[in-house]
Amino acid sequence: MDVMRSRFLLFAVLALCAQRTVMANEQAFSDAAAREVFRRAEQLCNGDRGRLWGQSLCGPMMLVDPKSRQVIASQADAHGALKERGDVFTGQLPSDAIVANTAVDWSGTRWTQLLWPLPQDASRRSTLLAHEMFHRLQPALPIIAPAAGGNEHLDSLEGRYWLQLEWRALADALESTDAVAQHTAMTDALAFRAERYRRFPAAAQEEAALELNEGLAEYTGVFVGNPTPSTRIQAALHDLRAHVGDRSFVRSFAYATGPAYGLLLDQAAPGWRGDLAHQARDLGTRLAEVTQAPLQLDATTLGAAAARYDGPELHEAETLREQQRLAQLEHNRARFVTGPVVRLDLRNMRIQFDPNTMQPLPGQGMVYPAMRLSDIWGSLDVTDGALLQSDWKVVFVQAPASAEPPLEGPGWSLSLKPGWSLLPGTRKGDYVLKTNP
Repeated sequence: MDVMRSRFLLFAVLALCAQRTVMANEQAFSDAAAREVFRRAEQLCNGDRGRLWGQSLCGPMMLVDPKSRQVIASQADAHGALKERGDVFTGQLPSDAIVANTAVDWSGTRWTQLLWPLPQDASRRSTLLAHEMFHRLQPALPIIAPAAGGNEHLDSLEGRYWLQLEWRALADALESTDAVAQHTAMTDALAFRAERYRRFPAAAQEEAALELNEGLAEYTGVFVGNPTPSTRIQAALHDLRAHVGDRSFVRSFAYATGPAYGLLLDQAAPGWRGDLAHQARDLGTRLAEVTQAPLQLDATTLGAAAARYDGPELHEAETLREQQRLAQLEHNRARFVTGPVVRLDLRNMRIQFDPNTMQPLPGQGMVYPAMRLSDIWGSLDVTDGALLQSDWKVVFVQAPASAEPPLEGPGWSLSLKPGWSLLPGTRKGDYVLKTNP
């Protein structure tokens, strides 16, 4: 994640990987367990030796228990907040510090931060380690990415349909051992992507922004975290299939496309990573250029290609989902736009959320079923929906029955710092956040 150049991408990734920390059996959060993680991270970055991106992935790492906010780190911090305990360093994150799988600047040091417990599966754990180590390094890399967008088209019927066809074709391309079959599947994937871009003119730039951020991070995780070409392909196939059930693809699609296109580019043009400093193009366009694959097919050929991946059945399923989505949009408009709301202006926000549950509300922003947000005025905990405005400057929740403490409403609670309070807004039933005179 390019955290220095894009606040939007920073906040998005703060929880993008949180879903991947679930494991079948709880592991004790201990110094010994942390040492094993640090040792594995060192093995991965030493095995890479800076070959993938021209710089070492090694660096400070901290593990955080999200419940207690306890920290076990691989080294001391610059400001001395952590205390040495044998060969690790321990401490406590303050209440206003975000805890997530991400790169974070804290106490004078830039860290790879990981939530405990990590995935139990060895491949997923190593992939996660390398993914987040890349995010710590990424601001120093000469990677050009376009301005981020909302990718709202990926919540529409046609956007989801053509994306899932692309995923299926990419999986076939990765699995194929026959050069002709692989080329056919790859051409199909690129054609499905091109059709999506044709239908949604802003899609190419919006998707490239996330693909050159999270997509490259997950590609790095897959490449560095898995030792052989075959295990990398299996990890990329896992990513292509793991996100099919996501409630929305707007923030998670690049986890699937990034590793797939990256591995195909490795085969077709091994030096492709060196070109990222010159042009902000999506990975599919890069692959089409080096393979000279046609970007668009005529309607008949495109329909035949879709049929190879069960397109008619997929379209039928997505049509049903679209009906449900439109009903949910009306419900969300009533909750956060036309109905009474609390308006919270954002000045220095930190946020945690699950990107797989986000619901675009066109023209307004994104609805987050759950989130934790902090700002100069206090903190907001959401368990049943909040609307974050498209420019990330305002968040709305449903208005409470009154503004008397405790401050809570339908699916949310608000903790304000001294000097702040809720006052009636301009519409009946609305509230706004104000500093006390």
